[in-house]
Amino acid sequence: MTPDSWFLAADERGNPATGIDRRHADGLAWSPGNLARPLVHGAAYFSELVSVLNDTQAGDVVMFTDWRGDPDEKLDGPRTQVTKVLGDAARRGVQVYGLLWRSHPDWLHFSSPQNRQLAEELQAAGAHVLLDMRVRFGGSHHQKLFVVRHPGRPERDVAFVGGIDLCRGRNDDTDHQGDPLAPPMAEVYGPNPPWHDIQLELRGPAVGDVEHVFRERWDDPSALSLNLLDWARDKLSRLRTEVPALPEPLPDPPRCGTHSVQTLRTYPRRRLGRYPFAPRGERSIARGYLKALARAERLIYVEDQYLWSARVIQPFAQALRNNPELRLICVVPLAPDAASPAVSRAESWGRKQAMKVLGRAGGDRVAVYGLENAAGTPIYVHAKSCIVDDTWATVGSDNFNLRSWTYDSELTCAVVDESAEPSYARDLRLELMSEHLGEADPRLADPAAAFDLFAAAARELDDWHASGQVGPRPRTRLRRYDPPKVRGLRRLPARLVYELICDPDGRPSTMRVRNRF
Repeated sequence: MTPDSWFLAADERGNPATGIDRRHADGLAWSPGNLARPLVHGAAYFSELVSVLNDTQAGDVVMFTDWRGDPDEKLDGPRTQVTKVLGDAARRGVQVYGLLWRSHPDWLHFSSPQNRQLAEELQAAGAHVLLDMRVRFGGSHHQKLFVVRHPGRPERDVAFVGGIDLCRGRNDDTDHQGDPLAPPMAEVYGPNPPWHDIQLELRGPAVGDVEHVFRERWDDPSALSLNLLDWARDKLSRLRTEVPALPEPLPDPPRCGTHSVQTLRTYPRRRLGRYPFAPRGERSIARGYLKALARAERLIYVEDQYLWSARVIQPFAQALRNNPELRLICVVPLAPDAASPAVSRAESWGRKQAMKVLGRAGGDRVAVYGLENAAGTPIYVHAKSCIVDDTWATVGSDNFNLRSWTYDSELTCAVVDESAEPSYARDLRLELMSEHLGEADPRLADPAAAFDLFAAAARELDDWHASGQVGPRPRTRLRRYDPPKVRGLRRLPARLVYELICDPDGRPSTMRVRNRF
């Protein structure tokens, strides 16, 4: 299959204002000739990121965006705190530019204090890091990217895209003992919640595409925040709010592999301060999934933090209805992360609706699982990845919910391997499945066999728990997922909290009526 069978054409992106597709001289809406490498778990990503940043020298350029950043998070052992690694780079002459989501007020328990502290400490080191609240009301900047450019050394240029923030809780590995520095979560995850996540490393021309995403946001002339309290607080603190000009862009790095990469985004349609690069918003993530899912024939494999929305899940359901041989495997958290009972019930209600839609469409061809570590603690699945027929694969910041498809800023990369024997998507699926299964079973290569192996493994671990944990613990980490029931008087509040807070719909009314993204 050629990339044009799977990727969006430029006119299918639905956002003629952006320059991300026009920047390609060959007219393609994606970049061929890349090397894409999935980095499974925060420990793998952070180790690679530290190595890249420590290798920078005066004149190099670092650009990053983040939803949350904790200054004290250790990326790779002692003396690798976020502020030290990035601050040291700035102090030796590296040009560091960052956009952190300003976050909602402190009393809502998001990340406002941490993001402000990180911005202030990096500014003190000489970096240009800004708090960015150019979002739709109640929304967030959820993109997590790094771009590192080396003038005169383009072979070293690299970008990272995915779901891993520079914050506490993310630095876990394949053993899933959790990050020693952990944020508060639901009690079921323990003091150091096990954390499953993915980031994508890109080398080649696609680095220029990711950089373009950053530049469009950085050059937005709108005020960083329309909140007068934010303005006053910035004036009274040492936080700088001026937006310096970025260095002139370098040519894209040379080709270095066989992976074609398409950069997909979500931006809302803002009422005030419209994005100049997306005045009517952009929903190329949703549109990219609609195109790829329509081609699915054998297996869709999903790892997702939420899987909440009955509306977003409709394209999956349609694919199942269209092809009686198609199977769907979803790996999700066993329990909500929220400490609030009201929010937890809302999340459970939303996922239950999505699972009903899938069940009606695919029946026993749909399977949803959660994960637990060797101690029996649930593993929080924060990954955002989808693999279709071992051909088209995504890694990004977007979840399968309306927030990610319509409301928050998001970024994902879809990859198609153009080599004579394409293996990228298959290898990613096998790596993830082998970890969850507890072994690298050669039968996983066949999608139907993989579906059955997952079912048998989850049944074995569920039965072991049901028996009172008699005998050796099975090697697998898979548990069948059954959403908690939300009944009676709690059902309506759960639905309202879900629709108003967990999963708002930010589309124009015309798109809502037409049932399109």
